[in-house]
Amino acid sequence: MSSSGETTLSTFVASDGDNIVIQDWPLEASIALRGVVILVHGLGEHAGRYDHVARRLNAWGFAVRGYDQCGHGESGGPRGSLPTDTRLLDDLADIVDSTRAKMQKDTPLILLGHSMGGLVVARFVSLALRPVEGLVMSSPAIDPGLNPVQKLLLAVLPKIWPDLRVGNGVKPQFISHNPEVVAAYKADRLVHDRISGRLGRFIATAGEKVEALAPQWTVPTLLLYAGDDRLLNPKGSERFAAAAPKAVVKAVCFASLYHEIFNELDAEPVFRELKLWLDQNF
Repeated sequence: MSSSGETTLSTFVASDGDNIVIQDWPLEASIALRGVVILVHGLGEHAGRYDHVARRLNAWGFAVRGYDQCGHGESGGPRGSLPTDTRLLDDLADIVDSTRAKMQKDTPLILLGHSMGGLVVARFVSLALRPVEGLVMSSPAIDPGLNPVQKLLLAVLPKIWPDLRVGNGVKPQFISHNPEVVAAYKADRLVHDRISGRLGRFIATAGEKVEALAPQWTVPTLLLYAGDDRLLNPKGSERFAAAAPKAVVKAVCFASLYHEIFNELDAEPVFRELKLWLDQNF
């Protein structure tokens, strides 16, 4: 990875011809590289919202690469759509491969995903699609908190109309207690509120599969989640942590925080836990 201290944008062409936009936060030349972190954002948002997280990681010695997932941000595809059931995992595999190609072989690679992105990285690791040295999940959508009607719709709709897009149900007032964060989210032209039947089915089913494999978890993992999450059910993270090997998975619940734990009024405890885990493992 280069070391200029400036963010850079690039693209790669996915298997269906869509462009996927990548954002890199390389280290300044004076900072020794400890590892590389790949950031995976959540539903309806984009990688640029994690600039402050990437800058903090840079200061700790980690180069960062983020990307806008298919149907999100500056990347191609209808907003909130999913061309194939495995597209989010396929794109992450491509990003991991291209990132590894630019790294020294002994440099650790860590995945950090938030919400839907946390589910994507967890499913990626559970399937062992590519080897990684560490995993961080931020309020992962292991249990999206679906009601019986939503579960019924997702059992039927993707089979007959997988590309139908509807509102994703995200209520901005519950992403953070910080009104500035909420206002910026509402004003962000790259944030959208769409979700397709196929994407909804991925979210609804992948979490159960991740949870079922928790007892066999082997990748060093940090699970950070909001106890007062109003956008998904934090019990999913709680159950995953209870089932996973304690020597492999460290879980920290921030009882009073809303969903976007890195964007809360007092996010310092969250960043402290992240730094502590990184220092202990890398």
